[in-house]
Amino acid sequence: MSYHYLLDIALILISTKIFGLLTSRIQLPQVVGALIAGLLLGPACLGWLQATDFLSQVSELGVIVIMFTAGIGTDLKELKQTGKAGLLVALCGVLVPLFLGAGLMALFNHGEFAYPGNAFLQNIFMGTILTATSVSITVETLKEMGKLSTKVGNTILAAALIDDILGLICLTLVTSLAGSDVSIVIVLLKIVAFFLFAGIVGVLAVKAFNWYEKRVHDRNLHRFPILAFVLCLLMAYLAEEIFGVADIIGAFAAGLVIANTSKAHYIESKFSPLSYLLLTPIFFASIGIKVEVPQMDITIIIFTILLVIIAVITKLIGCGLGAKICGMPTRQCVQIGCGMVCRGEVALIVADKGMALDLLNPVFSGPIVIMIVFCTILTPILLKMVFKGENRYEGLEQSDLVDTYEMKEQFDIVTDRLLDAEERRHEHQSHS
Repeated sequence: MSYHYLLDIALILISTKIFGLLTSRIQLPQVVGALIAGLLLGPACLGWLQATDFLSQVSELGVIVIMFTAGIGTDLKELKQTGKAGLLVALCGVLVPLFLGAGLMALFNHGEFAYPGNAFLQNIFMGTILTATSVSITVETLKEMGKLSTKVGNTILAAALIDDILGLICLTLVTSLAGSDVSIVIVLLKIVAFFLFAGIVGVLAVKAFNWYEKRVHDRNLHRFPILAFVLCLLMAYLAEEIFGVADIIGAFAAGLVIANTSKAHYIESKFSPLSYLLLTPIFFASIGIKVEVPQMDITIIIFTILLVIIAVITKLIGCGLGAKICGMPTRQCVQIGCGMVCRGEVALIVADKGMALDLLNPVFSGPIVIMIVFCTILTPILLKMVFKGENRYEGLEQSDLVDTYEMKEQFDIVTDRLLDAEERRHEHQSHS
């Protein structure tokens, strides 16, 4: 048994912290520093760290916890209110990249880059890759800036969930046309079945938590985070393996369930150290570690530059347009567009699927990796820029502000009582 993974974790934790502090000094989210640390230590630069199955699995656990805590911190009423906006944002954010990505591919998919098979489907497939959104980077950045519970944050969350489903439908449709044995009807039925299943589990889980809370009262509170984590892992597993939906959607659904229990804040507070100390740094660093920049000629370099530009612009325009149709202010439309720019592991999975089905020429895999890395690093920077000048609670609904103020008041009361008790104890000891 090799213990080299211990050294890998140590390097990741110290490097992500150092670069995170450096990026925060220049007014950038610490997420950017973690991504840069992975790039520098990985095969793309120094080569000190290599992608391993262990790091990939811990990284996947990291993104599951990120989305789970995002679900716990989400107001379900606000999420329902932003459902219409989320649907339009996701729809426009899928259609615009789909068509422009296909158009770009059509310009290059001939001559020396021609690939055996249906050229039209190959072009559409490149657009399908661009539809994928990785919201985990955005979630962590918004959380760091205190903007996750705003109207913009909830709209991005709703749009990202719908975006994943629409992207899955696009992928299934294209692969089925290419001769795969996947049925679009079955995929749609599985998606509907998952949300029905999640709703039933949610109702039963909330009742079970409330029943258990009445039995234990304030004793053995540490059991609640354990039960919540078990629910998270089971929902993530079932979503991916049984229903064919991304595991992060299952984790987010589990978080929404826990958000409706009375122990939600307590459970969330217990997950913060686990995420901060281990899982989140490994997740963000592993994105950079997986990057391997291939050799490319001038034509592929030009394609890469155009692909990056289209990847950024299409999400900004598409998602921003969807938000504008819903009557949202221009500033919020830009913020939502920036939050949806990020691509991630979903795009890589789609690309791998395309190469397996001969829908993507392997020569274009390098540009896709570079596009993903660029969008991943750019998204937190863009979010920092577009939210600049807003205070921490700007954009919150009035009820949310009242809740926040009341929580602060309760915290102050508890703190004062603890201080009074400590003072009385000291006085009692001095009299003794």
